[in-house]
Amino acid sequence: MNHEAISVFDMFKIGVGPSSSHTLGPWRAAQAFTEKLLEKNILQQVISIQVLLYGSLAKTGHGHGTDIAIQLGLSGDDPVTFDVENIHSKMADIKAMNKLLLAGRHEIEFNPIEDIEFLVAESLPYHPNALSFLVTLRNNENFAETYYSIGGGFVIKEGDTGTETQLVNLPFPINTSDELLHWARSTGLSIHEIVMENENTWRSEEETKKGILEIWNVMKSCMFRGCYAQGILPGGLEVKRRAYDLNKRLLAGKTCMNYDEWTYSIKNGGSGFNYILDWVSCFALAVNEENASFGRVVTAPTNGAAGVIPAVLQYYICFCDGSDEEMIIRFLLTASEIGSIFKKGATISAAMGGCQAEIGVSSAMAAAALTECLGGTQRQVLMAAEIAMEHHLGLTCDPIGGLVQIPCIERNTMGAIKAITACQLALQSTPDFAKVSLDAVIKTMWQTALDMNSKYKETSDGGLAINIPISLSEC
Repeated sequence: MNHEAISVFDMFKIGVGPSSSHTLGPWRAAQAFTEKLLEKNILQQVISIQVLLYGSLAKTGHGHGTDIAIQLGLSGDDPVTFDVENIHSKMADIKAMNKLLLAGRHEIEFNPIEDIEFLVAESLPYHPNALSFLVTLRNNENFAETYYSIGGGFVIKEGDTGTETQLVNLPFPINTSDELLHWARSTGLSIHEIVMENENTWRSEEETKKGILEIWNVMKSCMFRGCYAQGILPGGLEVKRRAYDLNKRLLAGKTCMNYDEWTYSIKNGGSGFNYILDWVSCFALAVNEENASFGRVVTAPTNGAAGVIPAVLQYYICFCDGSDEEMIIRFLLTASEIGSIFKKGATISAAMGGCQAEIGVSSAMAAAALTECLGGTQRQVLMAAEIAMEHHLGLTCDPIGGLVQIPCIERNTMGAIKAITACQLALQSTPDFAKVSLDAVIKTMWQTALDMNSKYKETSDGGLAINIPISLSEC
């Protein structure tokens, strides 16, 4: 059996909101296409480019900023490093001049309204998130490629298997939770230790740890920034940010100049149930309000579900005394492995599986990670992941106006709370008596995804998206 090799840095990617599959993925696809033009030595011959969006990308692309991401990717900008404060000014410049600097080096005529087509009535068979690039060269020849954004920022070019870059021999190849448990039992290693051994295939342990802490730095910066940002979220829904007011009320007048001061104040501000519950919600709201505002976030495993894991990790730091860097690394290593098992056995794309594939998976990842860090056994870790997903089965993706705001932002708070609850249940349970395994729930999730009507898969054709009367000029 083939084993797909997925690294922690595949599951956790630094990028820009609001969507990993509709923003980050198309951005990466546009970058890959310009790289192909350079590779074929035809970049300077390009006189025009047409971009075609299909299926889910077409239906919710405006609300997810797909057109914006494509223009930035074609311009040679990178989602990890591009200054998010300059996104809207750059879009305004391209629109005003009707010109685009392809790959940052070759200027072409480009009209975003005409040259990016949203083919809402067309879909390609491989995946609902498809986009094609077509260029015309000076000699009147054409060159085209099609890409699929398959969830979590993962991108596959048509004709590729998607595993070309993953052909490595891991010491502990894993596709299922049963295989993960097998390695844990046979070696006596904890789950995070098994994951680290696999990561050592790609790089040194020191490099992995450094990279994971960089991931956490982006997460916590996003969370802290979101707690101090006010205003209305972009897109036309007129959704007011809530994390700011909640953070202000919970701090009760305390002034915090940075993340460390903020965390210290939270730790020493109380320990009651309502206090902790409000903070967990605040953490998740803050991240996803930033995500909705084209802020810098980390796919966890997607942008739409980016708030769950940081919220649960911050809960662990503030209320379980988990601020040690080694424990933070342990948390994210464990979470990444659970996410990779879901990707291999089902999907992490809402366009394929509904919101169970995003919030459900992120909740399972967070539940497992928290259980690992609180001293749970390997089987309790897997049990926690199963419990979290079991109670997200069938969750639809029905974003109002195609925006990653309603119900997406609040769903991150629910996913975080469910993760903590699942962890507590697992820690108080004996897995020997569990009736449902993690592999069984992953199989069920995928069956549910296949049965789910397409209108509940990130199309805004059903659910809340059609039952809430709105008038959006921007969507």
